[in-house]
Amino acid sequence: MKGIILAGGSATRLYPSTISVSKHLLTVYDKPMVYYPLSILMLAGIKEILIISTESALPLYKNLLGNGNQLGIEIKYQAQDKPKGIADAFVIGKDFIANENVCLILGDNIFYGHGMLEQLVEATNLTRGATIFVYHVKDPERYGVAEISGSGKKVISIEEKPKVPKSNYAITGLYFFDNSVVERAKNVQPSARGELEITSILQSYLDDEILSTEMLGRGIAWLDTGTHESLLEASNFISAIENRQGLKIACLEEIAYNLGYINSKQLENLISLMPNSDYKRYITNLFINA
Repeated sequence: MKGIILAGGSATRLYPSTISVSKHLLTVYDKPMVYYPLSILMLAGIKEILIISTESALPLYKNLLGNGNQLGIEIKYQAQDKPKGIADAFVIGKDFIANENVCLILGDNIFYGHGMLEQLVEATNLTRGATIFVYHVKDPERYGVAEISGSGKKVISIEEKPKVPKSNYAITGLYFFDNSVVERAKNVQPSARGELEITSILQSYLDDEILSTEMLGRGIAWLDTGTHESLLEASNFISAIENRQGLKIACLEEIAYNLGYINSKQLENLISLMPNSDYKRYITNLFINA
């Protein structure tokens, strides 16, 4: 399975912070926002990853992450000339996806919590259809909403920001698809707002009765960072967890080492290139205690 991080868009809600920098390069507490979705793909065992962003922002991502070799993964990049909707990621990334299944994660989504690793691994093993991750919220009218069967696995219906939601389960920005998503994306017509909507693709899977769910439980946090308020809330959440536990969330080097993507010598080399910082001290302690 391959992975795509969609990190495009104009991020107008974060103006003026995003005048000169891509939203997904802004800091969420102690690391760039893009680290968080990238860490989810790595934890899922996905090692071939495509980052889609604007033409002007791509050099910044390349400077930050390179080709991924230092983390034992492969990162490629493609430009989105203008925001055309989430489903556009599969049109842009069709050559990258080729004949494989694909996971798409939005670049401003943060996931953290006990038990999610098992759900990620299960989702990567899909052979047919699509899997969406859903989360119970108090204000479902703000989101795409999935009506779920009693078993909690089958999707009955999906709606985009309904006035009268049929459930409290919001569709998060984490999706797993079989390879047919490429053809399905080609057939999506622009919505009234001129975008290729991800809900159109999900509806096509639902019509074929091959759309399933993974429910994120009470022990898991799902955060997005699309506004100044939610960005601050996410930073405060990460700060609270890390300072209480003494463990970092979305530390790419730690994940790469723990999963065996890189060995102790490669980790040592990475440490030698880091400037003196709390981040370096954290990674150094990881190496010493390995």
